[in-house]
Amino acid sequence: MKDLVEYIAKSLVNSPDDVVVTEEEGEDGTILKLQVADEDKGRIIGKQGRIAQAMRTLIRVKAAKAGSRATLEII
Repeated sequence: MKDLVEYIAKSLVNSPDDVVVTEEEGEDGTILKLQVADEDKGRIIGKQGRIAQAMRTLIRVKAAKAGSRATLEII
């Protein structure tokens, strides 16, 4: 899942070298934390949060197929 988030984020931003995705295991499942440059946060979030919501939906579906839970946090 980490690779999926990293691929999508690098495709959207102007500075793909600043994209960092960390994966942590929590009691509710996997937590993916996405860090991008400050000027690229708007591109990742999208208008009214649509891009961020779409990324979260993809992560949840992929995790459900694997039989686990996952969430995405944008830092």
